[in-house]
Amino acid sequence: MLNILMTHLINPLAYIVPVLLAVAFMSLIERKVLGYIQLRKGPNLVGPYGLLQPIGDGVKLFIKEPVRPSSSSPLLFLATPKLALTLAMSLWAPMPMPHPLTDLNMGFLLFLALSSLPVYWILGSAWASNSKYALIGALRAVAHTTSYEVTLGLILLSVIIFSGGYTLQTFNITEESIWLLIPPSPLAALWYHTTLAESNRAPFDETEGESELVSGFNVEYAGGPFALFFLAEYANILLINTVWAVLFLGASHIPNFPELTTINLMHNAALLSILLVWVPPSYPGFRYDQLMHEVWKNFLPLTLPLVLWHTALPIALAGLPPQR
Repeated sequence: MLNILMTHLINPLAYIVPVLLAVAFMSLIERKVLGYIQLRKGPNLVGPYGLLQPIGDGVKLFIKEPVRPSSSSPLLFLATPKLALTLAMSLWAPMPMPHPLTDLNMGFLLFLALSSLPVYWILGSAWASNSKYALIGALRAVAHTTSYEVTLGLILLSVIIFSGGYTLQTFNITEESIWLLIPPSPLAALWYHTTLAESNRAPFDETEGESELVSGFNVEYAGGPFALFFLAEYANILLINTVWAVLFLGASHIPNFPELTTINLMHNAALLSILLVWVPPSYPGFRYDQLMHEVWKNFLPLTLPLVLWHTALPIALAGLPPQR
């Protein structure tokens, strides 16, 4: 009975609670970094050095009255924020944590399958809002996500060839001698750029388009439902940086101390997340046509030859006679 309780209750909480805490403090770090880049302090009044600001923001959002447009679809309007956060938390299941629940044989296939589902809650939330601005933002987001997932899948295929397996835990063992950041460095750069675009953050924030679409697909949401969208977005940002760290900066595998391996991995993911926070205030935004041009005419023609090269190279080396 205790084992069943551990598996079905405590184990999921061991994932969800740290991720939500990381999301809260990542929002604080982002506001602090943006403040200092723009020569201002950022949050510094709620708690020492503003450390309690994320808690205050969360309490404020969840106690506000959730406003729903009278012409919206009631069930779908309230269900999509919950679906967004559920999918964001589910994507953490294949991550290589010291936990028996995550020992999945085909972890990357599950990751690819789940990562394609957010288009449904984006489109569903916009359609349920019955707002033209929300629907335009959702259509942009769906086209954007679908386009960049093609490049992400091809890059992932190349890296899996290096690792020899679809399990994320395999990458820690593969990278004991050398990080995969070094041999396929063009793939690492393409992956980070593509995941930056997938996160819908500036300069790739045309799906929200605050200057033209007010806020995109979530324009009609407020209070608690908006907070759920906020948590899902930041959880996905942390996730894509964690996946990048797994693929290209895998922690040294320590068989008897898996917790140390996980701490090293999350340290790398935190540094990548801070780098992602640094990008929006540093570069001007893209137009929507420029973003589509980038993925279909630049990234895809670069990724396809790299996939062929990394597929042919092991086959060619396997045909060589063994050295004596």
